[in-house]
Amino acid sequence: MVTRRNFLLGASAAGVALSAAKVSSVAMAALPQIVSMETPDTQPPLMPENGRPYNPVVTLNGWTLPWRMNNGVKEFHLVAEPVVREMAPGMKAHLWGYNGQSPGPTIEVVEGDRVRIFVTNRLPEHTSIHWHGQRLPNGMDGVTGLTQAGINPGKTFVYEFEAKRPGTFMYHPHADEMTQMAMGMMGFWVTHPKNPKFMAVDRDFVFLLNSFDIDPGSYTPKITTMLDFNLWAFNSRVAPGISPMVAGQGDRVRIRVGNLTMTNHPMHLHGHEFVVVGTDGGWTPPNSRWPEVTADIAVGQMRAFEFIADEPGDWAFHCHKSHHTMNAMGHDVPTMIGVDQSKLVDRITSLIPDYMSMGESGMADMETMEMPLPDNTLPMMSGQGQFGGIGMGGMFTTVKIREGLARNDYKDPGAYQHPVGTVAYEMNSELPPVQRQTATLSGDEIEFKARKPVSHGEH
Repeated sequence: MVTRRNFLLGASAAGVALSAAKVSSVAMAALPQIVSMETPDTQPPLMPENGRPYNPVVTLNGWTLPWRMNNGVKEFHLVAEPVVREMAPGMKAHLWGYNGQSPGPTIEVVEGDRVRIFVTNRLPEHTSIHWHGQRLPNGMDGVTGLTQAGINPGKTFVYEFEAKRPGTFMYHPHADEMTQMAMGMMGFWVTHPKNPKFMAVDRDFVFLLNSFDIDPGSYTPKITTMLDFNLWAFNSRVAPGISPMVAGQGDRVRIRVGNLTMTNHPMHLHGHEFVVVGTDGGWTPPNSRWPEVTADIAVGQMRAFEFIADEPGDWAFHCHKSHHTMNAMGHDVPTMIGVDQSKLVDRITSLIPDYMSMGESGMADMETMEMPLPDNTLPMMSGQGQFGGIGMGGMFTTVKIREGLARNDYKDPGAYQHPVGTVAYEMNSELPPVQRQTATLSGDEIEFKARKPVSHGEH
C-alpha cells in the first residue's frame, strides 16, 4: 500500500525525485509540490489520504500523481518536459512527457470532485493539455488557438473544472500535436464513482497504447511517421520490458486501455473470457455485455475489460496484429523462405565478417539468436520464458494468476509451476517420410514467382 506520505518519504529509494528546479520559492508557495518519477517500474496503488474514498488503480509501468486539498479543491501539478524513458532493458528513448516520465502520471479523482491542475511548460515550444472525454467548460478543453492560448516555455497555466462523470479518460496536448504526441506526451485519467462499492473489483490496471519510430542507433523518435512505426508499446514500454499484471486466483480483474496510436488494436486475452464494461461514454449497461476474448480498440478510444481470474497460470495478453508484437524490424526485407543461401554466405562473410544468413526456414531463429545489433535498439523478438524464446516483443505482456495471493501483492511471482500432466508434450513415434511437392517444371510450363509487397502501410 502506498500513501502520499510514504510515497514521498520513499522517494529516493524508488527513484522518485522531488524537484523545484526552475520554479521560484515564491511561485512554489502558490503551486502544489512537483513530484516526478524516474523508474519505469510499476508502482503500487496510491491509497487516498484525503478527499472522497475510492479504490485506486495500478498503472502498468507507471504511477499515480499525488495531490493536495486546498479549500475543498483537489490540486495537481503537471510539468511538461523532456524525459528519458527506458523502453526495455538495453534501450532508452529521448521523449517528451510529464513529471519525469512518458506517459505522464495517472490522475485519479472522484465523481463530483472540484479539480485544479497546474501545468508548467519546460518544453522548447508552447503546449496545452486536452482532457480527453471530460465534460467541462469549453475554455478548459485545451485546444490551442481555439479555446486557449498556448502555454509558452517557462509559463504555468491553470485548468479547473468538476469531474462530472465516472469513467476512463486520457490527457494529451492539442498543440503541435503531431510532434508532441509522437514524442510521447500523454497520460491516463480515472474518475472513480462516488460510491466505492459501485462495480468494485479486486485489481484495476490501466495503460495507454502508444507507438514510436526510432531508428536503431538513435534515441529520438521520428515525428513525421504516420503508420510504419517500429516500436509498439504499452505505456512507452515494449516486451520484454512490460510488467506482468498479477492477480490472485478468483479475483475480479479490470483492465482499462486507451489507444493513442494511429491505428486500431485488437487486444486479446488468453485462457479467459472478458466483457467490455466501459467505453468512452461511460459504463456499459450489464444487459448490453457479451463475452469476448478479443476486443478492438480504435484510435482515440478507451475500453475497460473485466473478467474473473479463475484459471492459474501465465496468460498472454497482447495486440493481435502480428507486426505489433515485434520490436525494431526492417520493413523492406524480401521473404527468404526456401531460398538456399549457403553458396552466398562464404562470399558475403569475406566482405562482412559478422553476416548471418536468416529467414531460409522462417524467422523463428530470431527468438534466440544473439546477433550483433547497433547501439540502443532491441531484437525483433527477445522475450524469454521458462521453455525458451517467447517470440514476441512490442505490445505483449502476461496476466499472472496465482492461488492465495495477498490482496495488495503485485510482485512478479515468477514462472508458473504447471501441475504434472498439464503441459503439452512431444510424442515419440515413428512417422512416414514427409512427401513434398517437387518444383521441377516440365514441357512448356512457366514458373511464376509472386512476392508479397514489402510495404505494409495499411496497418
